[in-house]
Amino acid sequence: MTVLSVLPDELRVWQAPLRDEFPIIAANPGLAYLDSAATAQKPQAVLDAVQTYLTTGNANAGRGTYPWANRTTALIEHARDRLRAFLGDPEPDRSGVHFVSGTTEGLRAIARDWLAGVLRDGDEIIVPFADHAANTEPWQEAVRLLAGRGVRVHIRSMPYDPAHDYDNARLAAMITERTRFIATTHVHHVYGGDMNVSRIRAVAGPDVVICLDAAQGVGHLPLSVAELDVDFVVFSGHKAMALPGTGAVWARNRRGPRFEPAGWSGTPNTAGIVSLTAALDWLERAGVDRIERWTVALGARLTDGLRRLPAYEVLGCQRSLAADSVVQQRHGIVTFRHRRIGSNDLGFILAAEGFMVRADGHCQAEQGEETASVRVSVHVYNTVEEIDRLLELLERLDAEA
Repeated sequence: MTVLSVLPDELRVWQAPLRDEFPIIAANPGLAYLDSAATAQKPQAVLDAVQTYLTTGNANAGRGTYPWANRTTALIEHARDRLRAFLGDPEPDRSGVHFVSGTTEGLRAIARDWLAGVLRDGDEIIVPFADHAANTEPWQEAVRLLAGRGVRVHIRSMPYDPAHDYDNARLAAMITERTRFIATTHVHHVYGGDMNVSRIRAVAGPDVVICLDAAQGVGHLPLSVAELDVDFVVFSGHKAMALPGTGAVWARNRRGPRFEPAGWSGTPNTAGIVSLTAALDWLERAGVDRIERWTVALGARLTDGLRRLPAYEVLGCQRSLAADSVVQQRHGIVTFRHRRIGSNDLGFILAAEGFMVRADGHCQAEQGEETASVRVSVHVYNTVEEIDRLLELLERLDAEA
């Protein structure tokens, strides 16, 4: 199969040594890890940072006055500042950074501890019901909580266009003087599209609060809160090359009351927070802009190959399948189905051949895909050769099925 090459030599030279920095990847050269949208692998620098912390100064933060405790407290404050810088925070003295276990907990904290306190009877919120369930269920929970108090809040569904992007023209028609909050996604976890959240502020106006689920964005492509003008950014550290069990809520604190999670926070995940700082350092050194170019190119190579195989249906925008398409390409996430082989079966077949992919419903909310599919998601450690080997296998299955 001839597939158009979209990876310039300078990117190949840049990527090769970076791949070697991931011990689990280097130790398994015969396997292709293609499930980075579920969790990303960790570079040695992140593992070293955690090991150093745990063996030289592990202590609880904010609970003691001895050197190890003070150092841990300082590390956590440094992590907050590091995240603000990574996000391009234009007002770091005003914003807040709160560490959580991941995106789901962060969004629920905003819904429970902030949104439920600012909504009033008759207010409206807009929710993306074809995105990840973690970005729909918390807002529904908040509305149910308020309903129990006699406060009626109306949930309206975010409109989409045929390419599965947000339909800003229809969204503009939905905005009313009672619209208080819009939940959005940075990169769609099934279709792989950048949802162009920067355009929503102009549609929503200056006062509506915008919350961004950036689980598939942070560490995959540049994210500037100055350019996006959103009010919340929430993400999971493990998808950004940090350890599982840590994530963050960045809050602008400009529209509405200051966000503070309710209740006693308890012991923070200090090792996870240390790993997050190290991961952000690594990503910045590698260059998030180049990571984006690499993963978009790999995704385009895959869609270009799949569009030539009649047995496969690629989900998402159909105008962007060709590698040389001028339409926005997928950001390292390509989801597809075989027209005769069930997706779960296809996932087992690929696993037997050394390709680790996700095959199921991908946790979409109620307006998402009703039929299971196979999702391939790449990161900086994936190669052209892995994509080509995958396409060769898929072509054989196309011929045999």
